Amino acid sequence: MFRELERRVASGFIALVALLILHIGATAWGVMAIIDQQVVGIIAASLVWTVLFVFWGGLFVVNPNEARVLQLFGSYVGTVRTPGLRWANPFYAKHKISLRVRNFETGKLKVNDANSNPIEIGCVVVWKVVDTAEAMFEVDDYVNYVHVQSEAAVRNLATDYPYDAHDHGDVALSSHTNQISEQLKGEVQARLEKAGVEVLEARISHLAYSPEIAGAMLQRQQASAVVAARTKIVEGAVGMVDLALDYLSKQEIIELDEERKAAMVSNLLTVLCSDRGTQPVVNTGTIYQ
Repeated sequence: MFRELERRVASGFIALVALLILHIGATAWGVMAIIDQQVVGIIAASLVWTVLFVFWGGLFVVNPNEARVLQLFGSYVGTVRTPGLRWANPFYAKHKISLRVRNFETGKLKVNDANSNPIEIGCVVVWKVVDTAEAMFEVDDYVNYVHVQSEAAVRNLATDYPYDAHDHGDVALSSHTNQISEQLKGEVQARLEKAGVEVLEARISHLAYSPEIAGAMLQRQQASAVVAARTKIVEGAVGMVDLALDYLSKQEIIELDEERKAAMVSNLLTVLCSDRGTQPVVNTGTIYQ
C-alpha cells in the first residue's frame, strides 16, 4: 500500500543559472578547441553539451495547488508540492496531479427506496486529492473511481431510507436533509479512502418519485396532509369547547343541563371544524320545542 512521501528538490532558478553558465563555458571550450583543431577537446566539449542537454530535462514547474509525483524507472520516489520552478533528476518521470477542490454531480439515478417505491435521486460530491501516491498507484483512474463510487454510495443510501416519513420520528430522504447528507458523506468517504481522496461535502441535489407513480404519491401526500390538518383542527376545537364550558360554569353566566351542553358542543364543533363559513340560525323558542 502506497503512502505519500514528500520530497524536496533543488530550486529551478539556481539550476537554470548553473546550466546557462556551464553551457556558455562548454561553448567557449568547443570554439577554442575548433580554432586550435584539438580533436580531443572537440569531443570532450560535445560530450559536455550532450550531458547538459540531458540535465535541462530536470527542470519542471509546480503550479499552486498542484503536485508532481516522481518515479524513477517505475519506482515511486516522492511527491513535490512546493510551487515554483524546480529541478530534479532528469530521469525522473514527473506526473502532474491537481490538489484543487473539485465537485461532481451524479445523474438522475432511478432506484427503489426502503419501501420499494421507485424514485429518482442525484447528489453533488465535493472532493479533493490529499494523498497523491494513493491516487496515482492504488486505483487505475482516480477521477473515474470517484464518479463510480459516488453513484454506488447514493444507490445504497436510497435503499436504506424511505422517501417520506409516515410515522413520527422516522428518518426520511425528503425530511431529514442534514442527517442524510452526513450519512452520504461518510459512505462516499469510506469508499474513496483507498484512492487518497477526501470528501468535503456530499448533498442530495435531486429527489423525486419516478414519473409512473408520481401522481399516485402526490395524492397520498395530499391525503396525509389533509388528515394531519383535520386532526389538528379537531384537537383545537375540542380544547376551545372545553374552555368555553369551563368558563361558563365558573362565571355562572348560565346553567346548562346535559342536553343543552350536548347541543352547545355540537354547534361549536360544527362551527370550528367546518372548512366553510357557517350560517347562524336564530332559535326564537327553546330547544325543547
